[in-house]
Amino acid sequence: MTTDGPPHVSLYEFIAELEKRDIAFRLERIRQGSVMVVVAVPGERWEVEFLEDGRVEVERFVSNGVISNELALGALWQLGE
Repeated sequence: MTTDGPPHVSLYEFIAELEKRDIAFRLERIRQGSVMVVVAVPGERWEVEFLEDGRVEVERFVSNGVISNELALGALWQLGE
């Protein structure tokens, strides 16, 4: 039997692979019925969410390489207005 979709990845296998490769991560629960693994690598942050129905959602955030000082926090505060 063949499948057309991507291979299934379990939460436990994913965490084991991160640990094997010494990649920093933390676990979070953002919404009911899921566990998010937040992965930090140089210049990137990945949010890999494992849902109870077996789906995996991946969102990747890539740095533009610019490092700012505390003056940049003004842009953050504006988002909350």
